[in-house]
Amino acid sequence: MNRNTISVLLLLFLLTVSCTKKRYKDALTPEQELESFDLDKNFTAELFAAEPQITNPVEMVFDEFGGIYLVEMPDYPYKPEEGKGTGRIRKLIDSDGDGKIDQSVIFADSLSEATSILPYKGGLLVTAAPDIFYMKDTTGDFRSDLKEVVFTGFFKNNSETQITSLRYGIDNWIYASNHGQAGEITFNRKPNAPAISVKGGDFRFRLDKGLFEVETGPAQFGQTLNDWNHRFVTQNTLYIQQSVIPWRYIHRHENLPVIRGVKNVGDPEGIMFQRTPAPYWRAERTRRRQEQYAEQKLDRKEYAEGHFTGASGGTHYGGHAFPEGYYGSIFTGDVAGNLVHRSVMNMHTDSVFYHAQRADSDKNREFLASDDPWFRPVNFSVGPDGNLYVLDMYHQHIETPVSIPEDLQTDMDFNNGKQYGRIWCIVPKNANAKKKLTSDLSKMTSEQYVQMLTHPNQWNRIQAQRLLVERQDKTVINSLTALLKTNKDPRSRLHALYTLEGLDALNEELVKLSLSDDHPGVREHGVILAERYATLLPLLLEKTKDPSVRVVMQATLSLGQFPSGATLPAMAGVLDKHVYDPWFRMAVLSSETGSSLAFFQYLVKEKSFLRNDAEGKKKFIEEFSYTISSANRKGEMSRLVALTTQSGPDWQLPVLKGMAKYLKKPDHKKPDAELVATVKKIEGADAEIQAILNEINIGL
Repeated sequence: MNRNTISVLLLLFLLTVSCTKKRYKDALTPEQELESFDLDKNFTAELFAAEPQITNPVEMVFDEFGGIYLVEMPDYPYKPEEGKGTGRIRKLIDSDGDGKIDQSVIFADSLSEATSILPYKGGLLVTAAPDIFYMKDTTGDFRSDLKEVVFTGFFKNNSETQITSLRYGIDNWIYASNHGQAGEITFNRKPNAPAISVKGGDFRFRLDKGLFEVETGPAQFGQTLNDWNHRFVTQNTLYIQQSVIPWRYIHRHENLPVIRGVKNVGDPEGIMFQRTPAPYWRAERTRRRQEQYAEQKLDRKEYAEGHFTGASGGTHYGGHAFPEGYYGSIFTGDVAGNLVHRSVMNMHTDSVFYHAQRADSDKNREFLASDDPWFRPVNFSVGPDGNLYVLDMYHQHIETPVSIPEDLQTDMDFNNGKQYGRIWCIVPKNANAKKKLTSDLSKMTSEQYVQMLTHPNQWNRIQAQRLLVERQDKTVINSLTALLKTNKDPRSRLHALYTLEGLDALNEELVKLSLSDDHPGVREHGVILAERYATLLPLLLEKTKDPSVRVVMQATLSLGQFPSGATLPAMAGVLDKHVYDPWFRMAVLSSETGSSLAFFQYLVKEKSFLRNDAEGKKKFIEEFSYTISSANRKGEMSRLVALTTQSGPDWQLPVLKGMAKYLKKPDHKKPDAELVATVKKIEGADAEIQAILNEINIGL
């Protein structure tokens, strides 16, 4: 090949390269990124921390000593080799008090996939699958020298679905997201305690009481608790779900037809208003998938943009710095859409769950959106100053490589961004001059902590409660009791109630007082705590007629903890009034009372349950039939069939439907001979009944 030919080929190659369109943008400086923000007009964004002081931020907390700690996750999206994790926990320092981080020190390093931290007893609880650690600096050199494995056994094979999001609840339980992953969890402080399976749920624990159990889920990366301990969880496409019924109630027996205790309370379409186009790889992957769906004639739609696909870090705003209308909102990032969404939360007196809505000012926009595709708001923190801190992982790509076809990865560098990381502080425009962000609460007296329970910032109230429970100073019991009885803020009364509980100072009279509180949030927790006192059962029965439907729901769940004979009439009354509501039907059926044949017999006899054929009643009978079939107690299903047969085909059909649904399960229990004989006697004059009978006969 001569020199001229080589020159021509080289020129053609250079022309080809120069004409190839660059698919992915380069990084911006923090100053340039700030210019890309379209933020709610009432706020400004200020840079709080950036590289090189921090990189790859995923969680930030403030502790009682005035310390600020940050989890960094540089291994994402790859799983490090065993023992070679590069995750870190940094202590952040604002040395000159200007509200910006100018120094950082390593508290802990060489961590494998640490994702979450929570201040506890002078140290930090840390989630790093398969473990939850307790880490502490005992020498004062800002570096952890104590590392205790507290819990172990959590799923560890995908960094996007591991144990994370530690949150201290007002009920003194610590909650963690588990995304429903399988795991057999052991508690190293109680080696003789049996392991628990967390498959299908999340996790909660109390170290002060040595308790740990499964919680309703699943949450992915992000969970938050509001002032009333109502729990909200985040999942990629479902940006805000509420835990409506806790796991401990819907798993009292294993016979329910539905055991999902969470509800999507956000926009069912999941629409968001992003300012960035979908990256090439996502748009192309979506196009290919839609072609496959069309070829397979599947009624399925996947979105590359404009809909939540990377929701992350949902956080309740309980601070005191924002304008009043923002209190109680939940802020959620979407790392794929490069935005922060604000959900305004409303709970109506006739509903058991919240309704998350856009603010009027956000009808066609988001609280914060960027046209920089590197902006990755993975998580949030509300500080002692009441401002909202946005953790920006700042990566070129944020997706696990296993989810992207290999041919689309040729010009993708998943490590591009490991050198970056930003934290943005969202501040009201009319804010007063900044004061010192943190202060040392550890030197305060217990009486000062009691006073802090009245602080307008949720962060301060939670820290004061936690520190009082950790300190176990019984001298403040009288002050807490006075606060519970006289304070005008129901949030403070609730903190006082549970601080007393954490000090083992709760008693029947205090719980009785909370049951008659003016605020439904306090009454709801009074109902929960009343489960401990058999003598309060009459008051619990009264709460099934409370003006707040949420309180009625909790009373229904709590009554299921008591013997059925005493609760049966009240349960029947609840069902008669709320039979149209699937959550109430589930609450009733979850109890021993509501899942017994005696309960149905009572409905038929005392409440004339079958006099009208409301659809809610038919649905309950179908669900009840499934539950009775699953329990498979001798003779009960045949008696249920007989009860409804006497009332005509309208009632017979839902019983047969529920039975058929159960018998179609591959692991169904064999019906007893009496039921088989009863079913075979049914005359299928009605075509729909005959069709169900055919299904049942297969199961029999």
